[in-house]
Amino acid sequence: MLERIRNSRANKIWIFLAVLGPGIITAMADNDGPGIATYSVVGARYGYKLLWMLLLITFSLAVTQEMGARIGMVTGKGLGGLIREKFGLKLSFLAMSAVLVANLGTTIAEFAGVAAAMEIFGVHKWISVPIAALLVVFLINKADYRKVRTVFLFSAIIYIVYVISGFLAHPDWTQAARSTFIPSFEFSRGYLVAFIAVVGTTITPWGQFFIQSYVVDKHLDIEHLNYERADVFFGAFVTDFIAFFIMVACAATLFVAGQHIASAEQAAVALVPLAGRFASGLFAIGLLNASILAASILPLSSAYATAEAFGWEAGIDRSFTEARNFYILYSFFIIVSALIVMIPRVTLISIIFISQTINGILLPVILIYVLKIINDEEIMGDYVNGPVFNTIAWGTVGFIIAVTVALLAATLLGFA
Repeated sequence: MLERIRNSRANKIWIFLAVLGPGIITAMADNDGPGIATYSVVGARYGYKLLWMLLLITFSLAVTQEMGARIGMVTGKGLGGLIREKFGLKLSFLAMSAVLVANLGTTIAEFAGVAAAMEIFGVHKWISVPIAALLVVFLINKADYRKVRTVFLFSAIIYIVYVISGFLAHPDWTQAARSTFIPSFEFSRGYLVAFIAVVGTTITPWGQFFIQSYVVDKHLDIEHLNYERADVFFGAFVTDFIAFFIMVACAATLFVAGQHIASAEQAAVALVPLAGRFASGLFAIGLLNASILAASILPLSSAYATAEAFGWEAGIDRSFTEARNFYILYSFFIIVSALIVMIPRVTLISIIFISQTINGILLPVILIYVLKIINDEEIMGDYVNGPVFNTIAWGTVGFIIAVTVALLAATLLGFA
């Protein structure tokens, strides 16, 4: 009997390891270059004040990502294709167009993150960006699924450098803990922008498309649901755990010193006199890793969504001949983004701002699409949402809309 129990536990562990990937990779990719920049800027400007948001966002991220994975397992279809089937071509075209524009802008920001991180180490962007672009194109076009997943999972592990940086910053742990569990709020334009930015950079529209397509691409079915839920929930926790330490590191150093920053690379440079060159180097390594990981996944999300919308073959387990349009679109996103970053004296701030703004506007819309689909018994059968998941998901949508309205009101009323 004991041997059977041991074998049963061993089998469950092996099944979980086989399923592992979509949840943690999608969630961790949310901590991309713009994401790290957002957490850094917020920590430097507001200290520990916004840490409480991460606790709530963890639940929202876990629920929304689980819904995408569950839809993929039940239907065997990507989100783009299901939106087209349920809502028609016009509504799906509008959603896809906005997602592609936002994804292109964010992919440009990822390569900007690669350039910024390598320039900290003295490598010019004309060298680092082409190498990074060739690396991610080769990874997807030439490597098989298992190798791609292994690289992505290994990249996710490197985020541990931000935990180390957080400890090296010697934060006030008592105040950090208090701010994590006791909410604070300011009705000011700057605070509301920071609030929306933290939500928008953690729970992304492209993440909904990617995790569903990834689950389908991996051929997971409903029998794997509990294992994939564990993957998703673990990924959500780790994502915001890393975000917590990024914000803490900047709160304990830059905020205390009164230094405001506008980007993650500025945070890395500013940390040298405050927390030491080692902490600064780790911060830059994390930025480089995050940017390359997201520069691989964002174009994949775009290629998946577009292929699904137009009925093309898609998937990294298919050859170039079988999914030509999928691979061409993926490569197009990478090449164009890299070329734009390499333009001398190009200003990327406006591109990043526009892309993240579109992401913020799109998120409630995409989540409404997802909620309509997952509560449709004709599509989901017995796997429709329960009251707890619906409450959290609809609450997330309503909260984002409410904060956006508050931001508009603060802007019109002239609040700083």
